[in-house]
Amino acid sequence: MLDGVRVVDRTTEIAGPYCTKVLADAGAEVVKVEPVGGDPLRLWRSGGLFEYLNAAKRLLGPDSSDDAELVTAADILVTDQPVDPTALWQANPALVVVTITPFGCTGPWAGRPATEFTLQAWCGSTGFRGLPDRPPLAAGGRLGEWIAGTYAAVGALAALREAERSGLGEHVDVALLDCMSVTMATFPSVFYDLSGRPPARGTGRTVEVPSIEPTSDGYAVFTTNSAQQFHDFLLVIERPDLLDDTELAFVTPRFKRRGEFLAAVHEYTTKRTSAEVLEQAALFRVPAGPVLNGDTVTGFEQFVERAVYHPSPSGRFRQPRIPYRISGVEPRRPEPPSAFPKLDWLPRSRPAANAWARPLSGMRILDLTAWWAGPSSPHLLGALGADVIKVESVTRPDLMRYASVKRPGDGDWWEWGPLFHAVNMGKRGITLDLTRPEGIEVLERLLRTADVLVENYTPRVMEQFGLDWPRVHEINPDVVMVRMPAFGLGGPWRDRTGFAQTMESMSGMAWVTGFPDGPPVLVRGACDPLAGMHATIAALLALRMPGGRLVESVMIEAALNVAAEQVIEHDLTGEVLGREGNRSAVAAPQGVYRCAADEQSDDNWVAIAVATDDQWTALRRVLDPAGADADFDTAAARRAAHDRIDEWLGEACRQRAAPALVEELAVAGVPAAVVIPARDLPDNPQLGHRGLFEIEDHPVTGPCAIPTVPFRFSRVERWLDRPSPTLGQHNDEVLREVCSDEEIVALRASGVIGERPPGA
Repeated sequence: MLDGVRVVDRTTEIAGPYCTKVLADAGAEVVKVEPVGGDPLRLWRSGGLFEYLNAAKRLLGPDSSDDAELVTAADILVTDQPVDPTALWQANPALVVVTITPFGCTGPWAGRPATEFTLQAWCGSTGFRGLPDRPPLAAGGRLGEWIAGTYAAVGALAALREAERSGLGEHVDVALLDCMSVTMATFPSVFYDLSGRPPARGTGRTVEVPSIEPTSDGYAVFTTNSAQQFHDFLLVIERPDLLDDTELAFVTPRFKRRGEFLAAVHEYTTKRTSAEVLEQAALFRVPAGPVLNGDTVTGFEQFVERAVYHPSPSGRFRQPRIPYRISGVEPRRPEPPSAFPKLDWLPRSRPAANAWARPLSGMRILDLTAWWAGPSSPHLLGALGADVIKVESVTRPDLMRYASVKRPGDGDWWEWGPLFHAVNMGKRGITLDLTRPEGIEVLERLLRTADVLVENYTPRVMEQFGLDWPRVHEINPDVVMVRMPAFGLGGPWRDRTGFAQTMESMSGMAWVTGFPDGPPVLVRGACDPLAGMHATIAALLALRMPGGRLVESVMIEAALNVAAEQVIEHDLTGEVLGREGNRSAVAAPQGVYRCAADEQSDDNWVAIAVATDDQWTALRRVLDPAGADADFDTAAARRAAHDRIDEWLGEACRQRAAPALVEELAVAGVPAAVVIPARDLPDNPQLGHRGLFEIEDHPVTGPCAIPTVPFRFSRVERWLDRPSPTLGQHNDEVLREVCSDEEIVALRASGVIGERPPGA
């Protein structure tokens, strides 16, 4: 799919190499230029993660004179340093320049010291995870770096598409903070705004109830995102009597009564094995799954049946396969990283420059998705210029509408779903009852006008509609059909439903999140947009191929790719990576520390990560040169004395105001962040400079700041100009393309289309 595409990779660690791994997996020729001393990831744990991320790349040393010549002849440059692309474009006007940095290339915080851990605090992820009686808790696994690499790959592919057409390159400015802000918390600032910005109560730290619960032989995870799912969960645990306790049906009261409620849950789960509990959940169609780790994940029945894991190119460990399949394309089988013998790229002949346009301008996407993972893909495709038509029905709209800040009966309450707003801006919305032949007939007419169809139902649903791939391909031989099943189009789990919570638990992400003395903890959301962006990558690749294509982009397999390190380390060392709370092998000391109370709160925290010896010296200089028991001049010494250092840091920070302390540390070059309430994210000056939040002026809910696309194009000031659609808002506008006015009247009269749920 990317045969002949040339990529220069000037990055280290995880984010940049994962971006270029995605491109290499699709056939691009990637040359990795390592800095003096090599990529630090070579020395990370067993070194297996370096091999996983850099397979199929050719390696070039930093002393080579070929680097500049390569960039002149390349199609894409990926770098983790700020650059001015203007000079690069003088030599290569069509070059796509992808920069991946903590805060982006411009703005008041550009160049500020940071690690993935401190960025989690800045994006609000750390502040909303955990229990009120314990410190805020970061997610494990360096997840933000993988997320940024995924978005960078999307931006690179989109910009490449337009560069090949127009002859004009683009600067894709990717900031880890932006990417983490739209993925590692479920849009709490949007919930806060649409709720009327109520006074803050409590610490803001919560966990889902229920979520990961103990069984007689491990843990299982349950998801109750809807009222129906919670109702059915009570039947699973054999407590139908609790249906009469209407307070438990609501998330906040249930969390407050979690001790009482979880006692009832554990009375059931701890007397049964995980397999028994999950079988019962499947009978009631409650989304659930096992909690797996680096040892157990490769043996899970669905992954074995689908041959998800295969030997690495070197044969030293197992790794997950590419998380998508495109019909008619054999997945690439990469070789181990290899030394680059000589320069063999000749400068390209470039087409004369044409006017630049958004990469998907003129294309149409039919969006048959719901919740978060599915809608996030056409949401981004729409930002890239496509006309996205979201298809719902009045009897079963996107159920994310019902995760509302209003209660049923309170006006147009279904229009107040914050997460629906966040991932459906820019789309036009119609309703069609696809359980009726008239609805299917209209959809088929629309399908003939489409370039891409995206759906994330369980596989049986499209088959029940009579819209499997052979039928879709018959209707429109040129359409790309992107299917986003939770577990795949085949295997024993194909028809089970799955959500982010399920994926976090089954991939191992939850296993490495939490305190050492506690259970696994959910990351809370990241797997949804990760699945959506991998589907977007697959769609952009499929659109490069002639003719229509079936794309299978599997939600759990995207998560497994991002969590691959756990299997790699277990295969190479026998170690099962576990939970370290807020510590990690990246930095020492690393943790969250309580600061002085202020007028607003007595629950103020800072996140600090010391990744180098110089940062340790600077930290001591700021806080108290004589305060630590010893210099601890090496990372190993600091890690061994982490408890003692934490005591010293705890005392030192407790006397300081969090914002002032963080600014002082930043000036000294120490990565530090205020652990912010996620609702305050729009107040961040760097995000304001970069325009991450755009104002949605919605006809029902009014203006609201919504985080949009987490990378910048140099030619795009605002990504989305249309608010999220009200239910059926564009029925007449869209359907007039394929139906007469008389047909539309008849469809509305018979209930095939409509603008309000039944009984509303």
